[in-house]
Amino acid sequence: MATLAQESYAPKKWNLSNLQGISDNTLTVHFGLYEGYVKNTNLLNERIAEKVAAGPSGADPGFAELTRRLGFEYNGMVLHEYYFDNMTSNANGAPTSGKLYEALGSSFGDFETWKKDFAAVGGMRGVGWAIAYLDPKTGRVSNHWITLHEDGNVAGFKPILVMDVWEHAFLLDYKPAERGKYIESFFANVDWAVAESRLTA
Repeated sequence: MATLAQESYAPKKWNLSNLQGISDNTLTVHFGLYEGYVKNTNLLNERIAEKVAAGPSGADPGFAELTRRLGFEYNGMVLHEYYFDNMTSNANGAPTSGKLYEALGSSFGDFETWKKDFAAVGGMRGVGWAIAYLDPKTGRVSNHWITLHEDGNVAGFKPILVMDVWEHAFLLDYKPAERGKYIESFFANVDWAVAESRLTA
């Protein structure tokens, strides 16, 4: 019987030292957590491949649980990559023109209204992600709350800006009740050029 082809992922590396309001210590811990998602994604793919080679069955509790877990680990890996990719220690401030600025403005009336909405989504109670998604069919950007990595993603929509608001993203720097300060720090470190590039990627 042919074996299922394996795709093994290697953790990405980022040089994000000296971010505004997000300590290097927080980043070190956060990178380690991300690497755990990469490791678990690879492990789950390997174990599912073994189940497939042996003859998969939806009635097999082991196969079912491995498959259900895969979305959590995969999205934990991918969303962290979007998050770290859209930050920089050389931020130049919020855009005042360009395709992204125009897309956000046409979707929300103006950039500042979009930003307030995005921050409000990130400030919601609970652990998860705030993500600005592009609807490729309409060109409209909308902000979404994603919990547990895989719950709430809109099929076919493209992540434009991704902000981690699980407490591990800020707890070493801010108190749990100070999430708003972390969100301000996140905005101070956004690489808007990367976010804009995702509009047409």
